[in-house]
Amino acid sequence: MASTQQVSTVTLRLYDGRSLRVHTSGSGAGADAPTILWHHGSPQTGAILAPLREAATARGIRLVSYGRPGYGGSSELPGRTVASAAHDVERILDALDITSAAMLAASGGTPHALACGALLPGRVSALACLGSMAPFGADGLDWFAGMATGGASLRAATQGRRAKELYESTAEFDPDSFVDRDYAALDSQWSALSDDVQVAAAAGNNGLIADDLAFVAPWGFNVVDVLVPVLLAQGGRDRVLPLAHSQWLLEHLPDAELWLRPHDGHVSILDASALAMDWLVQKAPAR
Repeated sequence: MASTQQVSTVTLRLYDGRSLRVHTSGSGAGADAPTILWHHGSPQTGAILAPLREAATARGIRLVSYGRPGYGGSSELPGRTVASAAHDVERILDALDITSAAMLAASGGTPHALACGALLPGRVSALACLGSMAPFGADGLDWFAGMATGGASLRAATQGRRAKELYESTAEFDPDSFVDRDYAALDSQWSALSDDVQVAAAAGNNGLIADDLAFVAPWGFNVVDVLVPVLLAQGGRDRVLPLAHSQWLLEHLPDAELWLRPHDGHVSILDASALAMDWLVQKAPAR
């Protein structure tokens, strides 16, 4: 196994005056090394978590991540949509002189990865989504069904920013959101995720609020326009974004496959991330 490489962090200044905090590992992997861009969940800082860094380093992959607006030192973007992520990712790829990259995402990062697949033709080779979210109002999908607390946080977002802010001012985590495998993962290989969520939460909830408002509004693209291969890895016991969301995406994405892990929940599905990296590399076009 290759040695773990350090992560470099830069602040990218955008044409509109905003900044994005961008993280890169594996920069010494070589000019021909595959690149994977990670889309973090909600809430997180965008920092590259140790299990992801180690899996990428072992495979000779250049891994890039960034904090979405309002997270981890990245400027806020009032009124941002899910589609806004594609524009930011394009600026990151340009700044790092990356012609094409694969996208790896989990939870709240999955809609943003799908946006890149739809809106950046030629720049995105494939997508892997762990614990996916389908578009709000998706035809034939009972969107909130199976979510812990009935999806109360996202339901609040449907009432607008003020209602969402009021909800977050008193919200407490529902322990039934996670299953036993989730808690075991957070106590061991994914403890870095728990630490990162705490850092993100301590910085305020503006990023989370912006994410949830974007999730329940029009996304700004249609999933049928995601023409690259998409892997959907889904825990059968996920109580945050239930299986029905991935099943809907499987039926509506032009080129998708589903890896169902029946006993995983919303966190333990991250154990599929290393295998998802292998899948993404296999889907990358020959250089």
